[in-house]
Amino acid sequence: MLLWQGFKPAEGEAAQCVGLGEIEAAFPAGVFPRKAIHEFICATPDQTAATDGFIAGLLSVLMADGTGCVWISTARRLFPASLAAFNVEADRIIFVDVRNEREVLWVMEEALRCEGLAAVVAEVDSLSLVESRRLQLAAEEQGIPAMIIRKDPKRLVAGVSTARWKISPLPSSAEPGMPGVGFPRWRVELLKVRSGNPGCWTLEWEADRFLQVPEQKVFVQMVQRKFG
Repeated sequence: MLLWQGFKPAEGEAAQCVGLGEIEAAFPAGVFPRKAIHEFICATPDQTAATDGFIAGLLSVLMADGTGCVWISTARRLFPASLAAFNVEADRIIFVDVRNEREVLWVMEEALRCEGLAAVVAEVDSLSLVESRRLQLAAEEQGIPAMIIRKDPKRLVAGVSTARWKISPLPSSAEPGMPGVGFPRWRVELLKVRSGNPGCWTLEWEADRFLQVPEQKVFVQMVQRKFG
């Protein structure tokens, strides 16, 4: 059953890991499902920006073997050059800007059936049960993760997604004695994971990897920021 749901272990430990640390233990057998749909719920523009950054961090691992990615939307706001902060080469991503969401879903399904891609990312407001099933079948065919950024939580319906995420920005913490701002930091909520364990974590992107931030450290930094 787990194999049908996209949890087939990759060969070798390094191939299984996508750099999420303890979060990966939330999935069955501790394996990030690649032959599956991952939904990212965004209620505000800042959550959308945080989600773009988080997905970019995932792409830096998924595309490490030289494969490419397709990113589809009707009103893309992602600045391609910003992906360099997450060690992602923008020229290895094919950005497809279309007129409506029907075209987004059509392009996504076709891209998922292509060989040689590390992932397919799409930005949509709504996704029906039938559409999600078609995308799941396409993801299983080539073993390509389908990452769907949902920008209208009010239009959520039951679907076949394996995981549902919510990424929220958190204030960064600058290193003592160092100028500028700190590393990007997010509250990562795994709202749903099929046959797994939902949870909530705090992650930072430091140089070239995700690092989990202990909750105690987050609390101390918030107190220091508030009271000086």
